[in-house]
Amino acid sequence: MGKIEDLKVINGEGYQLTTLDKAIGLARANSVWPLPFATSCCGIEFMATMGSAYDLSRFGMERMSFSPRQADLLIVAGTISKKLGPVLKKVYEQMSEPKWVLSVGACACSGGIFDTYSVLQGIDRIIPVDVYVPGCPPRPEQIIDGVMNIHELVKNESNRRRYSDEYKHLMNNYNIEIEDGNAE
Repeated sequence: MGKIEDLKVINGEGYQLTTLDKAIGLARANSVWPLPFATSCCGIEFMATMGSAYDLSRFGMERMSFSPRQADLLIVAGTISKKLGPVLKKVYEQMSEPKWVLSVGACACSGGIFDTYSVLQGIDRIIPVDVYVPGCPPRPEQIIDGVMNIHELVKNESNRRRYSDEYKHLMNNYNIEIEDGNAE
């Protein structure tokens, strides 16, 4: 993970060639700044993941960002009530592009055991989710696997995907306005 050998490269005597997309993807994947949005027991498991026994910082996630404007990975762990939904959406909207979302635990993924009027039945009803980590609560190993899936997504994502018509349509489905990347 994170080695130059992982890229599609052309090696020669004294030089190495690759595409700019691959080099930027590798740099982004190894410098993700997560914003934890933890509300219940899944948050405790996430805290264990950050501890010395599992050490999520070895994957380039040393710094937790508690400001949405400085984060590029939103980790939603735990039960999200319908009253908390607009707050979560506002936090997502305040994050700068590119941004990714990791949904941790059964409650964040699907409402979990709380099939009630007050609990949001999955955060994907208000914001787009890139990777789901199921479990009640998920083990730290599962959270690390979800983070590794995010890293693969970041590494292989085109720099232009965020300005595609497909992405704009996805954001319109969530009633999220995005700026056009073609600043004049």
